Amino acid sequence: MSATTSKTLALEEFLKLPETKPASEYINGEIIQKPMPKGKHSRLQLKLCNSINDVAENQQIAYAFPELRCSFGTRSIVPDVAVFQWSRIPFDADGEAPNDFLLCPDWTIEILSPDQSSNKVIGNILYCLKYGCQLGWLIDPSDRSILVFSPNQQPELLQSSDRLSSLREIDLNLSVEQIFSWLKMTES
Repeated sequence: MSATTSKTLALEEFLKLPETKPASEYINGEIIQKPMPKGKHSRLQLKLCNSINDVAENQQIAYAFPELRCSFGTRSIVPDVAVFQWSRIPFDADGEAPNDFLLCPDWTIEILSPDQSSNKVIGNILYCLKYGCQLGWLIDPSDRSILVFSPNQQPELLQSSDRLSSLREIDLNLSVEQIFSWLKMTES
């Protein structure tokens, strides 16, 4: 995460501020701007959202949102992908997704950018798990690995042909190498 402001605000004050591009997060009383997503990051984010939604949306099992602000506890974070079980999406009276998600995702996915602190990103994943999130992934394109977090368990470092866990209800069968194969967009 790149920029940090030194002025301490309350979460309610932060939520009244205009959105920034790239998004800013509110962590431990500080505003921290995320780095601008680049090509590999954007490609993985889109492919993950599409893959999850292809198997989960039509059956109303879950939905993967890219760059969705989630405000809960004392933080307001913007995971690269926030997956919510369908029954937990706070639809409005018209059956539409609301603008404000005041709850943690069921599954949080972060894609590490080259200039991003892995510990700050892991901190957000752990925070989500503390508030009821069932699964967290930290995808590191530089070393082609994915760190998987589950509540009350040691993180698991997965690589190459290792199969990835998803939410129990989502029939998503992916390996680490499949995810990173999405980065290749042309035949060689």
